[in-house]
Amino acid sequence: MDTARLSSFVGQLWDDEIVPQLVEYIRIPNKSPMFDKDWQAHGYMDQAVKLMSGWARSKLAALPGATLEVVQLEGRTPLIYIEVPGQGDDTVVLYGHLDKQPEMTGWAEGLGPWTPVIKGDKLYGRGGADDGYAIFGSLAALLALHEQGIPHARCVVLIEACEESGSYDLPFYVDHLAARIGNPSLVVCLDSGCGNYDQLWLTTSLRGMTGGELTVEVLDEGVHSGDASGVVPSSFRILRQLLERLEDANTGRIKPQELYVEIPAERVEQAKKSAEVLGTAVYDKFPFVEGMRPVTDDLAELVLNRTWRPQLAVTGADGLPPLESAGNVLRPKTSVKLSLRVPPTLSGARAGQFVKELLEKDPPYGAKVRFKLEKDGSGWNAPQLSPWLAQTVAEASEHHFGAPAAYMGEGGSIPFMGMLGEKFPQAQFLITGVLGPHSNAHGPNEFLHIPTGKKVSMVVAEVVAKHYAQGAEG
Repeated sequence: MDTARLSSFVGQLWDDEIVPQLVEYIRIPNKSPMFDKDWQAHGYMDQAVKLMSGWARSKLAALPGATLEVVQLEGRTPLIYIEVPGQGDDTVVLYGHLDKQPEMTGWAEGLGPWTPVIKGDKLYGRGGADDGYAIFGSLAALLALHEQGIPHARCVVLIEACEESGSYDLPFYVDHLAARIGNPSLVVCLDSGCGNYDQLWLTTSLRGMTGGELTVEVLDEGVHSGDASGVVPSSFRILRQLLERLEDANTGRIKPQELYVEIPAERVEQAKKSAEVLGTAVYDKFPFVEGMRPVTDDLAELVLNRTWRPQLAVTGADGLPPLESAGNVLRPKTSVKLSLRVPPTLSGARAGQFVKELLEKDPPYGAKVRFKLEKDGSGWNAPQLSPWLAQTVAEASEHHFGAPAAYMGEGGSIPFMGMLGEKFPQAQFLITGVLGPHSNAHGPNEFLHIPTGKKVSMVVAEVVAKHYAQGAEG
């Protein structure tokens, strides 16, 4: 492979076509179904599918025999399914998603979730990095191989539309398309993160996630706080008691040992190496307010906290009026949305059921306590890399980043990885992405670092090419 030619081809394709397509994609508010109950009626998901599939179809002529189908099972989000014929008997699956997180507040002046803005090397707006670029990056890699006449295995591109809701539709599509997908020996996922923009980062593990809505109800209606306080227990205080069962308020440590696993020694060593490479970037990538500090000064422990240990976040609340209309009332109920990240090898379903029982049992003062479980996705721990993949990754990182590849777990979840890991235990996995420092997926000022998107596309091309070559040699 001529890597200079590869770099030129992919870079030009990104500049001429992919970035303009992503600009239009960012304008579409196609929030995942969990955040837009009327997503079908609004039609935004269909708009995103039409944009992406339209561009992809325009490139299929350069990929002989390639086909694209938008598959939509009854009552489910759509899925873009692309097949690109190849040589040999192996199959490569390339995965991404097109649904988006909600708007979030706090965007800088001139920026917004549905307002694409290019500043230097960054494309701001919701979804470009997480992970609308995946279909474009995957096809760019395959187009680059064909441009040089380099053989590859049969490739299947899957782009789903409910990943941000936990991928609850995806198992149905995997089963529905099982015969067509085949038995992949390599899975490529571009929905992950990177520790910096200076080298290629491979994701070695992903945490699972459980969570839902916790509601504490004490009255049928609000009453005068001066009359009731001291007699009627506050729903907010009871909520604090329940959360204390789960999390130590002083340290943030999750209390129940049932939510922990033994961290593999290899992952501990990788965490230490990642901490050495990143230094204080482990935490100073976050927009701390002045005077704020992380939970510990031990960098390796911070890496392990965000990749292998359970952690709780309260992501929303109800029953609390805005400050300007908060009267002297003892409120009847308080609800919060809980998001609990769980270790990669812990069953998300078991963790979710455990949390539900923990929070609902023996409610203080006999209050009405309900935990509506919404998520129970398991995590994923990568199998050991085959020698050919480890070598190819190392070479590709040097070719396109000019630096060695790095390995680290990620704190987020990609339900598809756990699903595929169970179905295809012999498959190799290339999990990477463009979500580096300050890219802020799910939050305000999310951006795609365009040079990293280009380089990741080039790496995928090299890996897919080597995948076929080592199979042919073997």
